[in-house]
Amino acid sequence: MYTKQDLKSFSTDIVYLKPVEIADLPQDVQDQAGDLDVLFAVHNGKGEQVALVATEAVADHLAKQNNLQVVSLH
Repeated sequence: MYTKQDLKSFSTDIVYLKPVEIADLPQDVQDQAGDLDVLFAVHNGKGEQVALVATEAVADHLAKQNNLQVVSLH
């Protein structure tokens, strides 16, 4: 498993996913999440959250479209 500090030393061509429990998100996001229990926060190599997606597959697709590699943090 990688830490935020480890990821900072990698190329800028990666993003990492962090699972986020719906209950930990603001109410307006919870309302939009429907029946999902978990969303995935997408972070750049600097640790900044750049997106919130429903599935790992969506994150992977978006990353590939932008020539990025996904690293999952579970």
